[in-house]
Amino acid sequence: MIIFLYSIAAAAILIYVPFLLVAYVRGRIGYEMFSTPGAMFDKLPPDAQRATWAHQNTFEAFLIFAAAALMAYLTGVNYLTGQIAAIAFVVARFLYSIFYILNIPLLR
Repeated sequence: MIIFLYSIAAAAILIYVPFLLVAYVRGRIGYEMFSTPGAMFDKLPPDAQRATWAHQNTFEAFLIFAAAALMAYLTGVNYLTGQIAAIAFVVARFLYSIFYILNIPLLR
């Protein structure tokens, strides 16, 4: 059952994985751009723009997943299927971000 809590923690960390690329590119563009992040978005290369969108989408997916995994944990669900689904979600979200940034829509 603890796998549900670990998967929630892993999914929370995955929210920021795509943003690492964005932070790197922002640092290369220049720190003056931090005062106007909206204007900076247009100056980002396409892969960093996709990373921003992947980051935002991961927030949306995390909310639903965290609620479901937390409910499974609190109600004592101990089915192997649920644990496999929790792990599969984390792996799928990691791959989703990679495929989104690399612009491979068929795989994401």
